[in-house]
Amino acid sequence: MYLPHKKKFFLFIPSLLLLSLIVVLFISTSFYQGIPVLNYHQINDLDHNSLTVNSKQFDRQMQYLSDNGYTTITPNELADSLESDKKLPEKSILITFDDGYKDNYTCAFPILEKYNMKATIFLITDYVNTYPKYLNWNEINEMQAASINFESHTLSHIDLTTAATDTELRKQLLDSRKALEWRLHKKVNFIAYPCGTYDAHIIEATKDAGYRGAFTVNFGSARTGMPMYALDRIPIFGGNSHTFLRFRLRLRFSTFFSSLKGFKADLDKNGHTLLSRIIFIP
Repeated sequence: MYLPHKKKFFLFIPSLLLLSLIVVLFISTSFYQGIPVLNYHQINDLDHNSLTVNSKQFDRQMQYLSDNGYTTITPNELADSLESDKKLPEKSILITFDDGYKDNYTCAFPILEKYNMKATIFLITDYVNTYPKYLNWNEINEMQAASINFESHTLSHIDLTTAATDTELRKQLLDSRKALEWRLHKKVNFIAYPCGTYDAHIIEATKDAGYRGAFTVNFGSARTGMPMYALDRIPIFGGNSHTFLRFRLRLRFSTFFSSLKGFKADLDKNGHTLLSRIIFIP
């Protein structure tokens, strides 16, 4: 049956989109996947929001990592590997939490200990010992003694790109690092950008403040050659469904989803919003 050219065209576009996705999947899963860096926020059974994974799901995720031979590392170990090719254990993984919620101590910490897992928590230093929903220094010291690492998430969690002056930007970056070093008696080398927002100016200010590297919330895994001040992480949050299948997909195909997210953004940028809506990222 003869189809008008316009109808043929509209049939061709989904086929082309499907072919593009297959190519991206093949490329992203056929080469070095990098080192997964998981990004959590809250772990509890009370809050039901995009930032919270319940304790049962978190336990299942940590058990999966343990049963499948993953070895947890620190940000410094990751940086050593990325900068100087220092060999890491096979299936290394970095587990991170942002903000420093109290449930990181009451819920996540016992589960991490249960499976002998290391983790890193990026603290908003002005919130420590200030708000009941966040950690206090006694809890932080106890966790640090048990192999939980702490790094900076700025003084007060402002979007660094909106800092009114360079003085305020430097204060957020430098004073948070100094406060943590004074309290924890250790070198603080890393920061996670609040809200994941940064630009070239923020990167330079972060370097000047003495950090070795910085983490974003960009989808992907850490790989050799990646900018040390724009390290990718796999968000284990977003949406209101935190299923084990979603966790497995993000862990296994983070590089693919990173490419897919970029492809989706390009479609939006070029006005192909209808096609962009077809693309689902779990």
